[in-house]
Amino acid sequence: MIEKNPNGGSPFLLTCDHYGRLIPPQLDNLGVAASELTRHIAWDIGIAGVAERLSAALDAHLIAQRYSRLVIDCNRPPRAASSIPLVSEATFIPGNQGLTQDQAAERRQSIFDPYHQRIGEAIDARLAAGHATVLVSLHSFTPSYAGVARPWHIGTLYHRDTVLPPLLLAALREEPGLVVGDNEPYGVDDATDYTIPVHGEQRGLINSGLEIRQDLIESEQGQRQWAERLARALTEIEAALRARGLIG
Repeated sequence: MIEKNPNGGSPFLLTCDHYGRLIPPQLDNLGVAASELTRHIAWDIGIAGVAERLSAALDAHLIAQRYSRLVIDCNRPPRAASSIPLVSEATFIPGNQGLTQDQAAERRQSIFDPYHQRIGEAIDARLAAGHATVLVSLHSFTPSYAGVARPWHIGTLYHRDTVLPPLLLAALREEPGLVVGDNEPYGVDDATDYTIPVHGEQRGLINSGLEIRQDLIESEQGQRQWAERLARALTEIEAALRARGLIG
């Protein structure tokens, strides 16, 4: 995994489940063509640059997964069928066919578990030290899916939290020209998501996911602009949470 600013002073703890697209060399690219491994099926395009810049701007701790979601998806419960996908969108993944229980368990133990253990340890340490902790999970989404264009520039993703999502919606909708999705292009569900349900909701943290459309953050300029936009929004939200006494 990758960490930035582990001692950052911000109340925001940033996670990035699909930051990278590495595949262990012994898996031989899972039998997938190299051209496929630059697509969204392998990682969240553009989000790494946004996450690193946002971490620096806020002085926030970032924990990110550098391995591809095609090896094991770190935002899926291990019991979910999509945890180690046999097909991603329309792409057949030869290296994921016919895995034994031991082979699937090895991927979990070497990639999935250390990532989530580190997030849990970071939360434990923050809470023990009395540091306010607000979880923000960063992702990106494709401009279209199944031939249907997605109009949103950014969306909030949430399930049970009623604090952060409306604040994010309000702050982002103050930005001129943005189409902001409310639980779009999809929401959070216990059956299909892991980071927010486990580290946010089960721990009782204020939390939300953010999804940015990939064509807006493919370039370094776009990544910088969106990191600056999110830093403005989250700084405003931090002040609002402190004013309400929701974080110390």
